[in-house]
Amino acid sequence: MELADKVTSKPRELFIDGQWVKPAANKYITTINPATEEGIVEVAQAAEQEADLAVAAARRAFDKGPWARMKPTERGKIIFRIAAVVEQQLEELALVESLDTGKPLSFTRTRDVPFAIDLLRYYAGWANKFYGTTLPTDESALACTVREPVGVVAIITPWNSPLILSLMKIAPALAMGNTLIHKPASWTPLSALKFAEICQVAGLPEGVYNVVTGPGNTVGTRLTTHPDVDKVSFTGETVTGKVIMEKAAGTLKRLSLELGGKSPHIVFADGDLEAAATFAAKGFCLNQGQICWAGSRLFVEDKVHDQFLEKLLRHVQDDWKVGDPMDPKTSVGPLISKSHLQEVLGYIDQGKKEGAKLILGGDRPPMKKGYYLNPTVFDEVENSMKLAREEIFGPVLAVISFKEFGEVIEKANDTFYGLASGIWTRDMKKAYQAARRLKAGSVWVNCYGALDVMAPFGGFKQSGFGREFGQEVLSLYTETKTVWFQM
Repeated sequence: MELADKVTSKPRELFIDGQWVKPAANKYITTINPATEEGIVEVAQAAEQEADLAVAAARRAFDKGPWARMKPTERGKIIFRIAAVVEQQLEELALVESLDTGKPLSFTRTRDVPFAIDLLRYYAGWANKFYGTTLPTDESALACTVREPVGVVAIITPWNSPLILSLMKIAPALAMGNTLIHKPASWTPLSALKFAEICQVAGLPEGVYNVVTGPGNTVGTRLTTHPDVDKVSFTGETVTGKVIMEKAAGTLKRLSLELGGKSPHIVFADGDLEAAATFAAKGFCLNQGQICWAGSRLFVEDKVHDQFLEKLLRHVQDDWKVGDPMDPKTSVGPLISKSHLQEVLGYIDQGKKEGAKLILGGDRPPMKKGYYLNPTVFDEVENSMKLAREEIFGPVLAVISFKEFGEVIEKANDTFYGLASGIWTRDMKKAYQAARRLKAGSVWVNCYGALDVMAPFGGFKQSGFGREFGQEVLSLYTETKTVWFQM
């Protein structure tokens, strides 16, 4: 059987309590390949009933199962086994991710799946290394703190990089002994279902990881409000994050929210312009611009504006080729859906109406099918325009000129987002001052989009709260308990 046939050969059911479960209403929808506009496979649509079943399974697994009680070293061994199976099935998982999202297969094979493996192995190693402390007392007492798992965690993940954005939550949550219900995005559920298969193979106990596919306004809402869910971890739009926060308030759930961005990418005249142009192109073209940390606001010092734009346009045209995700030469695939394509095209039309100067793209390539859009660059953008203020989530770049340091820092911070930022300068004093003044969770100096499993990532302001990656995220999946022994 061809690998593609294997991936699409049978309908996908819900994964609850270690079993594949048909939806009670027998309702399925067909996922769409954004490169071909054709169906991939039928996927079960859960309702509140199935969400409740998944929560009950996770609750039993946490309260009565072995997972939270086993030696952390043993938990780590199981997560290491999961990583090994992912590695064994790398090609299949990469294909699933590419078909589902439109990402170039060359990227999912060399970046997405390997990064997911790194996440699993990194947090498997942390399973027995995150612990409490002994507190100083006199001889009449012994006081200590214990790090315990939060409990039942609902993970709600987006469609733009479903595998990585799921595993960055799943891996640390599992390592700390929690049980999980995963609600993947309706457009891209396949990697979550494939990961459930992998967990079965690796011997993860039943009920520890559950997958319920279905609409956010039913399944997502039920998980967010369910009294037996102890924590919700969400990545997605800021608007949706606010709704989740409001709905979770009724039960005072623990929350982690990694939300949108409109990240400033600043090029000073004394920076390495060639390298900056390379990263500026990557900053808005990678994953078709469908990245929360995309450097979609490019601030260029006016004295090098024309010189820099020439370099930038060359790199976009030479390095970021639009095409079939299965073609190894492709670096820009389709957008996720027809509706999202139309939304991005609407922003392009709005930019023209507001007076920004279109200098590249703005149109679709000559392909018969697929939700493709050419990388698009606007110059002479004002920071007050929609192009500069709203998260477009497509390959659209707004170029804004500036004259001096204080001006660009003020403009860069003039947004309700605060996820990421970039700085290009050879002056390290200037770089450090800018890094301290920028209101963003990540500041990249003389690079852009640098990510590592050990480096915390998250937002300021309305880009959310809590952190992904690194040691810091572990505290979000644990509770601190103080135990006092009076002798």
